[in-house]
Amino acid sequence: MIDRIDVKAALRQQWIETPSWAYGNSGTRFKVFAQEGVARNPYEKIADAAEVHRFTGVAPSVALHIPWDRVEDYEDLAKHAAGLGLQIGAINPNVFQENDYRLGSVCNPDPVVRRKATAHLVECVEVAGATGSKALSLWFADGTNYPGQDDIRARQDRLAEALAATYATMPSEMTMLLEYKFFEPSFYTMDVPDWGTSLVHCLALGDQAKVLVDTGHHAPGTNIEFIVAGLIRLARLGGFHFNSRFYADDDLMVGAADPFQLFRIMNEIVGAGALGPDSGVAFMLDQCHNIEPKIRAEIRSVMHVQEATAKALLVDREALALAQAAGDVLGANEVLIDAYNTDVRPLLAEVRTEMGLDPDPLSAYGRSGYHERIVAERVGGTQAGWGA
Repeated sequence: MIDRIDVKAALRQQWIETPSWAYGNSGTRFKVFAQEGVARNPYEKIADAAEVHRFTGVAPSVALHIPWDRVEDYEDLAKHAAGLGLQIGAINPNVFQENDYRLGSVCNPDPVVRRKATAHLVECVEVAGATGSKALSLWFADGTNYPGQDDIRARQDRLAEALAATYATMPSEMTMLLEYKFFEPSFYTMDVPDWGTSLVHCLALGDQAKVLVDTGHHAPGTNIEFIVAGLIRLARLGGFHFNSRFYADDDLMVGAADPFQLFRIMNEIVGAGALGPDSGVAFMLDQCHNIEPKIRAEIRSVMHVQEATAKALLVDREALALAQAAGDVLGANEVLIDAYNTDVRPLLAEVRTEMGLDPDPLSAYGRSGYHERIVAERVGGTQAGWGA
């Protein structure tokens, strides 16, 4: 028997972290299209993130990317966030945009470059300490394009050395999240191409190191929920970077390409009791809004995760277990399909109303006049973004 009160309670306490870079100009390697009113610095990015939380009620933290979000006083930045009802979330080092990293960062054959990259990772541990962040989120563009370009085993040794040096500087309450990506920007080998490679390094480091699953970083047809289930079983699922892909790492709004996949992932999360803020699993968005309005896209993305979660919470676990035990293949599948086909929008509207929010976040944001205000106010200066 599904307890509607429990379902609503779970939805109210959901925590979805938005990324600072989603509020800047970003997109593809072909072209980044500038938009009016886009944030010009980390303070304005946080203000935009606060709007997402104001209308959804479940996005109380914002991730930072360093050096994109570098400031002189990180404690002041954290104080600014707190004043807007937010916390600073995961700190993401950038070791992929400098010329020195042409052949890799921590896996580079040049020890001088490796030391530079590792020093930046350690710097980000310090940034986390200054901002109150409890997570260091790592992604490496390191890899090779040609057979024989570098020693594959040696690169793994270099990676392990840099991770260990960084891990040793982390306080006990911090988690290292190690992301993987099976191709791009390198096309022969990536140094962390899959969840298995990430897991191997995490196991060697210790309990504070966990795997980060980016839903766009898999080969076509990969069963992501299987990976999620396996990592939960080992207590090594650190979190998600939610987005959507049609072909590669498209960084589209989560749920846009395959909402049923998002539901299946959340079904594993809910089934394992790993949904709540105390689960140790971080639910983060990682998206680049090239042609769509930034804040609206983040609100829509949060809503998509909420809808998938609500459907997963409505799965009749007792009926599912009985069907599975009886070998009732279609019966078990129908339990999931019934939950997925449920229109949960009225339920979420009810939850938002009980939270003192508008039942329709997108319409409420549109009526707020915030977009028009930032377009008028953010004139001059340089918009945040990573160019192209």
